[in-house]
Amino acid sequence: MDPGFCPDCGSILPPLKNSNRVSCYGCQSEFDAAAFGTMETEYTIHFNSYANKKSDQADRPEGEEAEGPIVNRQCPKCGNDQMSYATLQLRSADEGQTVFFTCTKCKYKMSENS
Repeated sequence: MDPGFCPDCGSILPPLKNSNRVSCYGCQSEFDAAAFGTMETEYTIHFNSYANKKSDQADRPEGEEAEGPIVNRQCPKCGNDQMSYATLQLRSADEGQTVFFTCTKCKYKMSENS
């Protein structure tokens, strides 16, 4: 018998709750905590830091107002490497959003269907 698996049907057992009993989703058999053997769960939570967030975005010159977040993307008109963007859901819900880019230098606008 493998710990964490149902000995009757072989399905993965759901996490153990406070009642110290678990029901198999596959065959509905019930087992006590011994079905997990000596298994232990360990996890680490990594929170986003302000430094990581700033490194993902392009630097914005002082006094320059953008129409949204700035990304490193080259403008096809003037060659500037910073564009702001905004997204809208213009098509049906099962299709991607439309992303509107605006050059921070010449204000050229372009769109992309993602």
